[in-house]
Amino acid sequence: MRHFFAQLAKSKRGATAIEYGLIVALVAIACMTAINSVAGNTISMWGYVKTNIVPKEE
Repeated sequence: MRHFFAQLAKSKRGATAIEYGLIVALVAIACMTAINSVAGNTISMWGYVKTNIVPKEE
């Protein structure tokens, strides 16, 4: 068991996988933030269209 953990500590593959995982997580957070911002602006735009441009029914 000690031999396994010694090899695991020397391996660079685990560190690389963790780095890639962190990069993916940061990209995902950036995407969610951008989508949330765009969604808020889009909702506001359609609300404006609904109240000001669409003719009101009598």
